[in-house]
Parts: sequence; structure tokens; C-alpha cells
Amino acid sequence: MSNMRIPQQLRTFEKLLTAYDKKEPLARFLTTFFKENKQMGSTDRRIASRWIYNYFRLGKSFAEHTVTERLLFAEYLCNKESDLVAHLDPILNESIHQTIQEKKVLLSDLFGFHQADIFPLISLLSTSIDKERFVDSLFMQPLLFIRIHPGEKTFVVDRLIHREVIYEEVGENCLALPNGTKLNQYRELEGKYQVQDLSSQRTARYFKAKSGEQWWDACAASGGKSLLLLHHYPDIKLLVSDVRPSILRNLDERFDQAKIKNYRRKIIDLTKDSSPVLGNEQFDGIIVDAPCTGSGTWGRTPEMMASFNKERLDYFVTLQRTIVLQAVKHLKPKAPLIYITCSVYADENENQLKFFEQKGLRVEETELLKGYENRADTMFVARLIKDL
Repeated sequence: MSNMRIPQQLRTFEKLLTAYDKKEPLARFLTTFFKENKQMGSTDRRIASRWIYNYFRLGKSFAEHTVTERLLFAEYLCNKESDLVAHLDPILNESIHQTIQEKKVLLSDLFGFHQADIFPLISLLSTSIDKERFVDSLFMQPLLFIRIHPGEKTFVVDRLIHREVIYEEVGENCLALPNGTKLNQYRELEGKYQVQDLSSQRTARYFKAKSGEQWWDACAASGGKSLLLLHHYPDIKLLVSDVRPSILRNLDERFDQAKIKNYRRKIIDLTKDSSPVLGNEQFDGIIVDAPCTGSGTWGRTPEMMASFNKERLDYFVTLQRTIVLQAVKHLKPKAPLIYITCSVYADENENQLKFFEQKGLRVEETELLKGYENRADTMFVARLIKDL
């Protein structure tokens, strides 16, 4: 990018930042913004997207600096080269190739940078998280992970090679690709894979279902965990539910694309008594992929960090307890409830288990899936057994 273009790009960035009211995901806002500003070319859109995502990766750090200065620091931390840094601060640009740890030290010495200002409520993270590694991971976009449908791996890999798509095998049926890879443009791959984060795929180890069992995905959303369950246990009988009719329609579309027909779906609000919908129905296993802060995914959605607070965390803790207590009424004795969050906060994770144990659930296995070690989301999973 020429130096003459940078002032124009900065004006576009400031316009973007002013227009974004944080009432919707940043990705959705950008899609709308670019549609309304069709004069922007592909390069302009790419730079604007990169800058605003990097800007939000700062969280609340450098709060006393100007918008342009904060963007400068964000670009410096997030990249090994940046036209913006070279233009605004040639001296700082001389060290842009250093490690993230070295750059943090330099910014601390020169500009009073504090790592604790990046991630909200950092003192409340689950105890097994390496805080520094986790925070460092926020300065790079996580990878795109796909789960290949059974029997389709050879075809999918052959087509990716043919299309010269960069990928890495990270599991038997899991591939990692650069973020932003547009797989949907390859029509021959349709219905042969699911986009699903690596940590999310690894929760399958905790299902341990048996053929013919009745399972319930109680917070199914668009069906990611349900599809994962059916991938490993195609002969179970499955009920999916969510409180949002629109998102269940998305689930139906994903199931149809995956050629899955044998399932039931219901709209269930688990903040209320579930008996009017389910009666006395009992299940051999229940998945509660609980509504949560989503804090383990903020590497993908860094705009969430700056406005998050303890009140919001407490809201999700209460909601999760309510949902689990409603769901467990429909769990057979000695059967498993799989509790999952995409959170890094102890109050949503290991601290919740103490509450669930008081309500008759025994912790059989639990794991914090440290996605920050693999450029993936960080998640928590526990297999709980109903003893009462």
C-alpha cells in the first residue's frame, strides 16, 4: 500500500469504528457496511477488516491513547509487517518482526502497556489456563477447522490438493486450514464436511453412547454437537431442541445437507418447566452445550472483550444452572449429562461442577480443552453421571 493511500484507509477505518454500535457481531456488521459502500474495492475491504479486528484485540489496553495510536499498536502486535506501522512509526517498525513477548515488553517500556488490560476479568480464568499464552493467542486469528464426514476423507483431500488449498491434518477426520479459506466456492465438497472447531470436535470423546440409545441435545443451536454425536454414533435415536425457532431451521438445513433425516426436534425453553413439552420422557444421555460468555472464542470475535463485565458473567452462570437442573429431570439414573462451554472462566467451568455435584450429579471426567495451544477455541467439557 502506498503512503498516499494510508490516510484514506484511516478515514475509512474511523468511519467503520464510529458506525459500529456493538449490537451485532462485527462480521455481520462488516458485511452490511461493505454492501452499503460498494465503492470500496476488495483491497480496501480486506485492509479495513484487518484493521478493525486487530484494533479490538487490544481490549481496554492503551485506553488513554488516540484511536490512530491504538490502531498502530494493534497492527504492531498482530503482524510481522504492516504498511501502517512503517508509515506512522518507522522506529517501532524496526522491531515488528520480533516475537509477541518481545513486542509486549517494548510497548510496556515505551508506552505503559499492561497485558492485564487486554482480557476482561483475567483473574477469574480457569486455573489450568496459562494466562500469558492465552492472551498472546488473542493477537492472531484462529484457524478454520473442518470435520470430514465418514467415508469422504480421500475425496475431500484429493479435491483440496487439486484446488491447491493449504491444509494440515490434525486428526483422523479433522483438517486445519487458513482462516478465511472459502470452501463454499467448491461445490463438489458440499455435504462432505462440517466446519467445526478442533476443540469442539474433541468433546466427542466424552459422549460414549451405545447403539439404539435415546439422546437429547438440549441446547442444539444449529446442530454442531448433534452432528458430531451422529458422526460417531449413527444408530442412536436423537431429539434436538432449542428455544429459538429460527436457529432450529438452520439446524434442519444442516441436517438435510448432511443427509440426516432420522431425528426429532422440539422448541423447549429450559428456563421454564420442561414437563409440558417432554412429559416424563427419559434419555440415556443428554448434551448441554450451554449458553455461555463465549470467552474461549474471543480470538474470533475480539469485539466482545472491551464491553464485557462481571454482571454478564453472573448472568450466564445462573442461566447454565437453570438449564442443567431442568434437563437432568429427563436423564435416566446412572446416565451421562455432557456439560460443555466455550468459556475460559472458572465460574462457568470447574466452579459450576461443585454446584452440580450438590444436585446429584457426579463428575466422571472433565477437561479444559486448551485451544490456544493449537490456534483453536478454548472449551470446557465434563461428563456428569446422575446418581440419584
